[in-house]
Amino acid sequence: MTESEVPASQARKVTKITTARRLILLATVGALGAGALFVEPWRGSSSQITALTAPAYAQSAERPAGFADVVAKVKPAVISVRVKKDIKRSSFNMDERFGPDSPFEFFFRRFGERFNEGRPEGRPEMPNRRRFHFGTGQGSGFFISADGYAVTNNHVVDKADRVEVTAEDGKTYTAKVIGHDRRTDLALIKVEGRDDFPFVRFADRSPRIGDWVLAVGNPFGLGGTVTAGIVSARGRDIGAGPYDDFIQIDAPVNKGNSGGPTFDVDGNVIGVNTAIFSPSGGSVGIAFAIPAETVRSVVSQLQDRGTVTRGWIGVQIQQINADLADSLGLESTAGALVAEPQDGSPADSAGILSGDVITAVNGEPIKNARTLARKVSSMAPGTEVRLDIVRKGKTQTVTLKLGELPKERLARRGGGGSDRGDTGIDVPRLGLTLAPADGVAGAGDEGVVVTGIDPSGTAADRFRTGDVILEVGGEKVSSPRDVRRAIADAKADDKRTVLMRVKSGPGTRFVAVPVG
Repeated sequence: MTESEVPASQARKVTKITTARRLILLATVGALGAGALFVEPWRGSSSQITALTAPAYAQSAERPAGFADVVAKVKPAVISVRVKKDIKRSSFNMDERFGPDSPFEFFFRRFGERFNEGRPEGRPEMPNRRRFHFGTGQGSGFFISADGYAVTNNHVVDKADRVEVTAEDGKTYTAKVIGHDRRTDLALIKVEGRDDFPFVRFADRSPRIGDWVLAVGNPFGLGGTVTAGIVSARGRDIGAGPYDDFIQIDAPVNKGNSGGPTFDVDGNVIGVNTAIFSPSGGSVGIAFAIPAETVRSVVSQLQDRGTVTRGWIGVQIQQINADLADSLGLESTAGALVAEPQDGSPADSAGILSGDVITAVNGEPIKNARTLARKVSSMAPGTEVRLDIVRKGKTQTVTLKLGELPKERLARRGGGGSDRGDTGIDVPRLGLTLAPADGVAGAGDEGVVVTGIDPSGTAADRFRTGDVILEVGGEKVSSPRDVRRAIADAKADDKRTVLMRVKSGPGTRFVAVPVG
């Protein structure tokens, strides 16, 4: 039967079905709004309909279909880093670690280690000590210049006796540690003998939350591994150091990725992977990278001098919480509270006092104590800076010249007086037992010592036994009576909290104690 011979009723039926199909197809394309490709199935036809709306096309043009081109561009510059560390024999007791009841006893039994004659029954033969003279570790890194300079983590190469790097082509080279910085966990290494290494550059701009990122490294010794994700957060403080400002990413990062780069979709380094959050030891999609701007600054100094110098004003600072802000009469918690200027420091010489709040450096607002530490440390010693401070509710400006941050600062916790049997006078509402400092051995001559704490008191969670209260409400105290009087004055002024300056071990801090 030819097409012309199809009955009219059947022709109308086919037309209805075809029309229905077209309507369904158009509705589907409109709902999806994406550049999908559909095939028209009727009449045995292979004709195609391409539905690509203008907004969908623009979005597709902005996003790569994959990361293969970027990976091909950057992967040759990423290296695997392997280190050997000398383990002191005196700290490695073989009998203790491999003797009976040790975790390794089953290992030697299971894999057929024979037993020495004359040893007690069941005691495995001790392995040759020389096999354990060196320990090994591994991480990642990346070349930043054609002549072999490369970046990795300090914790990867710290105390290494030998550093070897393996390039993508499988060739292994010996590397020299040029310099390292513990405070930012960065290290610069150098491979000699070539001037044509593939290398990558640091990004000129900071990534935004939600930007795509690629992590390339050596997880679990599996070199050349690429993972992808997004920037999850910025400015993370994970307690690693005073300059924490990590980029959080969700690209899978595992043991061995340390020191490896995180790239943007243009192939620029936006960070150096340094830590993961993991209750299991493996990736759970939360990793932390050191920002490129920090890496660039540190690496430049390591390359020039082999060490890092930082600006220093010489103050103990602390964060401002709501209680402290209320006690200080501040409108917000922005700024850094000076707990104590250090004797002879630039801050001391410039007249900065305990209780001052630093709100800006060279006109740039200071959000919190960490912001101040990072800002000052990024400047060179000898730089003249202008600090905006709030002192007893009034704003003023102080100018000083930065000193150089000492290489290491050792903090030793001081002892308290409660273990000496000292007695004191109770301040029941606060839950504190206090005694004059000059009557407690080792507490010094100033202030009042906390010799006992009642857990039910309102200040119990703010103090430790042995703390020395130096000031209450801006006034020095030398007896429990002074403390009571200062608290009474604060209550009479309808204050909800009273500010106390407290010495805890070697440091000094401010504590806002509720009294209302």
